[in-house]
Amino acid sequence: MTEPLDVAKLQRRLAEFAAARNWQPYHTPKNLAAALSVEASELVEIFQWLTPEESARVMTDPETAHRVTDEVADVLAYLLQLCEVLGIDPLAALDAKIDRNERRFPIQE
Repeated sequence: MTEPLDVAKLQRRLAEFAAARNWQPYHTPKNLAAALSVEASELVEIFQWLTPEESARVMTDPETAHRVTDEVADVLAYLLQLCEVLGIDPLAALDAKIDRNERRFPIQE
């Protein structure tokens, strides 16, 4: 049975993968942020000319679904590596951001 995935475990796997290939010198905050932007752009490219209806059905085509899934994985990989390098807990950062947004955008009754 496989252990459940968690952010820290994935960050360790990514760090070990990079270390085994001696890529750490290239994994600076600047380079990781740039790579994150490139991968996010590759995700956007898949949706670029689709109608809203077509974009909602993107996962129904196996080939396109595979491309979307891979690009999402690439975006997440670079984001997790950037967080690791900068010492940011991504889940705590998101939780705090949601708290700020709830205060900033209260429910209008």
